[in-house]
Parts: sequence; C-alpha cells; structure tokens
Amino acid sequence: MIVADFLLWKKWYGGIVTLISATTFWCLFEVAGYNLLSFVANVLLLLVVILFFWGKSASLLNRPLPPLPDMEISEESVVKASDAILVWINPALSIAHDIAIGRNIKLFLKVAISLWIISFIGSLVSFLTLIYIGVILSLSVPYVYDKYQDKIDAKLFIMHEISQKQYRKIDDNLLKKIPVLNKEKKIE
Repeated sequence: MIVADFLLWKKWYGGIVTLISATTFWCLFEVAGYNLLSFVANVLLLLVVILFFWGKSASLLNRPLPPLPDMEISEESVVKASDAILVWINPALSIAHDIAIGRNIKLFLKVAISLWIISFIGSLVSFLTLIYIGVILSLSVPYVYDKYQDKIDAKLFIMHEISQKQYRKIDDNLLKKIPVLNKEKKIE
C-alpha cells in the first residue's frame, strides 16, 4: 500500500524527494562526469573522517562516543536474501539450459531478439541514463494510468489485437516454413 501511494503520488513528498534525488544523481554522474566509484570512496572517506574526529573529540571532552550499530549480517537475513534470489535464478538457468541444448527454437529466438534489443538500447544511452528514465517512468506511468485507465485500456486492447494479427502472419508465413520448427511440432 505504501508503494502504491508513493507511485500514484497520493503522498507527494516521497515522489518529490525521489524525483529531486534521481535528477541530482543523474546530473552529478552523467552531466558533470563524476565517477560512481570516486563518489562512493569520497562519501566513505568523509564518513570515516567525521567518525574518527568525533570519537577523538568525545574522549578528550568527556562526551559520548558516536552511536554505531552492530555491523553484522545475520544468517537469517542471508538465507532470506538467497531464497529471494533463488526464485529468479533457477528459472533463468532453466531457460539457459533449454536454449543450450537446442530443444526450443522459439524460446531461443525470443531470448536472442530480447538481448539484441537490450544491446541496441545500451548502445544509444548509458546505463545511468537508462536507470534515470526508469525512475521517471515509474513515477509518471502509474499516475497517468490511474487517471486515464479506461482510455488507455481501450487503446492497449486495440494494439494487442493488431500485434496478435501480425504475429499470426509471421508465424504462418515465416516460422512454419523453417524445417527445424516443423520437426518439433511433429514430435510433440
């Protein structure tokens, strides 16, 4: 519910903070040419220097030391994270196995075309710009969809019908003429 309120701008403060921080980071790294590794190293250096001088001054002035939490990762959190990752990795490895063995040519073509499209988009924009575009879209698309849902659904339904017709034409005219695909259908 919190994420839905955030993406639909019902709690506008979170959206504004995210938009401003994403724009600041994008300008800092993409426009100004600052390096991410240098930024992380400088922030950590600043943090270490502040904590060091705070600790030294606290002992000299009889003040309390800086409040630092125990910096340990529990075994339970590692198991939860690995279980969450396992849900994504096993299907991906299964798809890779099917492609490597060569059993499913349609799946191979889908994956190859998807990877080619990702490669093409990657050659047009940098990764950071792509993430920034994703943040902007994630903040705007749900809001616009929520506001104009009926009109958008009607247009998407028409686009879906047109794409299905085009896919059937390609399947009938091109894919059924490939002998390897016909062998698979005969075996099944």
